[in-house]
Amino acid sequence: AEQGHAKAQFNLGIMYEIGQGVLQDDKQTVNWYRKAAEQGHANAQFNLGVMYENGRGVLQDNKQAVNWYRKSAKQGYAYAQYNLGLMYENGSGVKKDAVEAVAWFRKAAEQGDPSAMKKYNSLNKK
Repeated sequence: AEQGHAKAQFNLGIMYEIGQGVLQDDKQTVNWYRKAAEQGHANAQFNLGVMYENGRGVLQDNKQAVNWYRKSAKQGYAYAQYNLGLMYENGSGVKKDAVEAVAWFRKAAEQGDPSAMKKYNSLNKK
């Protein structure tokens, strides 16, 4: 991880998040997720978005959460697509936009995400 390997940085972030082999530390979690996320690691981008959305290890910031979810979602990561859909549906960190929400739910649903399928089907009927 210290040599710049994104997957190792992501994995170390997980270790700090759950306290496996190290003391649980949200600030270290964010530190390692950010290093991997800045290298384009989709899972790290998603997890960093979650940390911002929940205010863990960083100040709570829905705009930053959307920023990281979008980076991950554009790489096809279904969980990020779903969360980005939720952000648009609720107007969290972005202007509320049902059309954009449905589009992101559809992308996640096409990958088999059951929660996204339910959201897409319910919103698409309106």
